Amino acid sequence: MDSPMEPPRQSKKTKQNREPKRGQNQSRAPPQKDAYARLLSQHSSSVFSSYLEQCAQDSLSQKEANDSGFHHDKLNGAQQSRDFSDPGDFSLSSKNKGEESSLSLYMEKLSTRNARQEPERKPGVSERQQRGQRRDTATSQDGDIESGEEVACSRPTSAKKHQKPQRKKDEPSKNAGPKAAEEYVGPVTAPADAGEQQQEKARKSKKKSQPKHPGEEKNGEGIPKLPADPQTPRPKPGMGKTAAGTDSPGERSKNKGDRRARKQVFESYMSLEEVSHGLKRGELYQGQLRINPKNYTEAFVPSPDDTRDIFLDGVVARNRALNGDIVVVEILPRDQWKVVRSDTDCDSTSESDTQTKHVAPTAQNSTRHAPTPNATAEDQSSDPEELVRPHDVSFTATGERQEDPSTTRASAEILQKTAKVVYIVERKHSRAVMGHLKFLPDKPFAMFSPVDHRVPRINVKLDDCPADFRTHPGDFANILFICRITDWPADSNFADGQLAKTLGQAGEIEPETEGILTEYDVDFSEFTEEVLDCLPKNLPWTIPPEEFAKRRDLRKECIFTIDPATARDLDDALSCKQLPDGNFEVGVHIADVSYFVEEGTALDTIASQRATSVYLVQMVVPMLPRLLCEELCSLNPLTDRLTFSVIWKLTPEGKILDEWFGRSIIRSCVKLSYDDAQRMIDAPEKLFPLEELPPIDPEHTIDEIHQAVLYLHSIAKNLRAQRFIGGALRLDQIKLSFTLDKETMMPQGCYIYEYRDSNKLVEEFMLLANMATATHIYGKFPELALLRRHPPPRTKMLKELEMLCSQLGLNIDFSSAGSIQKSLCAVYGDDEYSVYRKEVLNNMCSRPMQLALYFCTGALKKKGEFRHYALNVPLYTHFTSPIRRYPDIMVHRLLASSLKVGPDLGLSTEQVEKQAAYCNDKKTLSKRVQELSSELYFGVFVKECGPLDSKAMVMGVLNMSFDVLILKYGVQKRVYCKSIVGLDSFHYLKVNKVPQLKLVWASEDLESPREEQVISIFSVVEVQLKAEEGPLKYSAVLKKPDTSDPRANTHSAESLDSHI
Repeated sequence: MDSPMEPPRQSKKTKQNREPKRGQNQSRAPPQKDAYARLLSQHSSSVFSSYLEQCAQDSLSQKEANDSGFHHDKLNGAQQSRDFSDPGDFSLSSKNKGEESSLSLYMEKLSTRNARQEPERKPGVSERQQRGQRRDTATSQDGDIESGEEVACSRPTSAKKHQKPQRKKDEPSKNAGPKAAEEYVGPVTAPADAGEQQQEKARKSKKKSQPKHPGEEKNGEGIPKLPADPQTPRPKPGMGKTAAGTDSPGERSKNKGDRRARKQVFESYMSLEEVSHGLKRGELYQGQLRINPKNYTEAFVPSPDDTRDIFLDGVVARNRALNGDIVVVEILPRDQWKVVRSDTDCDSTSESDTQTKHVAPTAQNSTRHAPTPNATAEDQSSDPEELVRPHDVSFTATGERQEDPSTTRASAEILQKTAKVVYIVERKHSRAVMGHLKFLPDKPFAMFSPVDHRVPRINVKLDDCPADFRTHPGDFANILFICRITDWPADSNFADGQLAKTLGQAGEIEPETEGILTEYDVDFSEFTEEVLDCLPKNLPWTIPPEEFAKRRDLRKECIFTIDPATARDLDDALSCKQLPDGNFEVGVHIADVSYFVEEGTALDTIASQRATSVYLVQMVVPMLPRLLCEELCSLNPLTDRLTFSVIWKLTPEGKILDEWFGRSIIRSCVKLSYDDAQRMIDAPEKLFPLEELPPIDPEHTIDEIHQAVLYLHSIAKNLRAQRFIGGALRLDQIKLSFTLDKETMMPQGCYIYEYRDSNKLVEEFMLLANMATATHIYGKFPELALLRRHPPPRTKMLKELEMLCSQLGLNIDFSSAGSIQKSLCAVYGDDEYSVYRKEVLNNMCSRPMQLALYFCTGALKKKGEFRHYALNVPLYTHFTSPIRRYPDIMVHRLLASSLKVGPDLGLSTEQVEKQAAYCNDKKTLSKRVQELSSELYFGVFVKECGPLDSKAMVMGVLNMSFDVLILKYGVQKRVYCKSIVGLDSFHYLKVNKVPQLKLVWASEDLESPREEQVISIFSVVEVQLKAEEGPLKYSAVLKKPDTSDPRANTHSAESLDSHI
């Protein structure tokens, strides 16, 4: 089937599809020249060349006249003016080649390349010097939200590439001081000039077509199993093809004879047997694919040796795998590896993808870490490991133009391995995407354009579209749909799909939220009757009499909960009383969810599938039916509830003298909010009247509860101090909370959530309970225990961070978690901006961190790998939140079995490990959904209440933009220099290796001098958040500094020209 569509995005073709070896910065024509190409290469006549150029232009004009109206999605901000495709690259179009001559194809390629190369050629520099030996990819980067390595890249234009070798000759001496590193980037111009636009048209006009490939099948294990393709046999590793999509000589001959024949876009996958053998021999590597959302042509797979990631260049190299999929890759020949200027270039770029210019309201469209929502629905996690998760904020300014291109051929040259996907082990991406439909005249299908640029455009049959779409397509321009990919043929650049649901108007909270949940595979459907049948039938439910004989009765004890004011699933409670000997009896009491969720039932199955509750700003998608999570399991006040308790005898310093685990029954005497507990902590001598607190059980007094809170606070401070002395690390992240209208659930305001002593109190005892439980169940079940580990940071990234901090003058010891914590506390400062400087530093230090992971102890043979890096403890697990986390239910079952109060766990080591891995995935997705919900609400808030002015602190400096932390709201945004109104020019430079941007503001009148503003990390600037035309899109605009403000970092720029 011929595609009527222009390519949605221009993919960078893998270099191996061009020729076996491609030099740095080269942009050659393909080696397989047709007759016209050979003829052209033998003629130098200007008349003949003009004639051929005219033929090509005529062909292009004709095609543009017949264009379907499809447009290319450009990247935001300054990157809109950037050309991410090499002129020699093919476009992702499946239009039949028979519609144009091979002459016009060759000529448009030639003219496009020449248009970009000719202006850059320098006198005295040979063509070989212009091209170099390998393409320079100093700006290419790792990309990942899960791992925290996700940084965007703006691929340099060919013009920039061909300028680089010239700099070697003109480079100032290294003794020239800071000015020697300066580069000129301005003046500020329109996003794209006419020449760039013409090149864009030329690239869009290129067409390719390929022969069809059989669809994929899955075997019983869910692993893709592909049938043999007699027309495109899969070469074995190390033989035959060297790149995805490269044709064999026989295929090339066949295609010469039939220009209309459809060639394969993608290679056939290897067989399962080939993959298994290749992995065993070390010829293939398996890992999770991460696609850069800002430059979808770049993808990465973690290196097995924990060095720089393996790079996949272009859509073809990914071979139909989507972001998050587990893939097997084959390393390409060394001469096709990527050249980087320094080790840092493998992890950050000139235009990093830490944030998009606009906050995207939908899934996977923004990689920056959004503030965590805290409003009507709050994730009650107080686990410090959640605050040491990888962060997506760039801390470097690498990827800028090379200061000395000669290092590429000298000792500083570094190669990054490149690869191609040869097998998809597991399709972790949901294959469901949110986007818009576009009508294509005279075609039997419509084009579905996903909001997430990493997902291909999808062909949808018109019969599957809404009834009125054919006659009134404009009515659907702003309607969001969910589309599911059903197939992606090997001979098509576009996937096939079906519309699953119409969501509603883009920009509205409910359809946007539903789209996020669907795209991230969150099950928000109602629980089935089969599941509900597992719940108690006789309501109101009461504890069966036999349970009192099996459990410790703690109903007379002073036990209470401390949670967010809006929380409805109360799964933990605390107790504390002083003993006659001066020590304390402290209890942590957790809802006994495993009593209601029996292993093997339909309820257990759905809980294991959901794996976690998902917290959005306005709602919670519960893991369990609400009857359980809000009633029968929730430790509501003045109600008897079943619990699992751990009770310690502690010294005032927090030393454990005795410990008891067991099933129990409690009756919470009061539901305290964090605010209530904080007021008690702040006023230890105050006698609180009844009306100032929630309802209290008459069996206990306010003073008794107040004193218990004070005891817990005192012990918690000692426990916390001991943890950090012992080497723990905590990297706090700012949380944004919203106040919502109770009727419309629209945001009325937002504020930065304050983490106070009452939060720390609860956190310390939850940590203590989790650590104690981990030690206990591992001692009883060394091959079956479900624990949680936190691997140490990536060594390479940590070294790069250490180098950056040294350049910034920050003395931070990265030798251990404890040394990082101690160093950070020393450099935060105590001025008015210290809290924001702390956030910037925490972002920098979060980036090398890895995610904490659930695992089964029997599946990990080295006990040293059990450790939790951030907490600096040998064993840790999750025990305290079984209402909202399935791993906690599994831990409760193990604990009950170890105490002989429950059955043995009916799972093997392999099954526990499989469930642990699944829970890891679901936890990561739920965090992302939570972030996107916060982004959505903040986008609505800016639209309804903006523009919003605030001070901001610079977090990272790039060559054409800089990232800032908005101090008033705690969100992170990117400011693009080309979009700054009133800016005359901007200049990127390095001073003592520290990146800076010098902004030159236009003078208000001819007599006034131009003002210069220096942007560097930790600079404080004024910004304005403004809503834009698109749904929920907003941008950060830099405001001209007030020269009357003594803190404004500006001065006259009269002497600036001397630096250029």
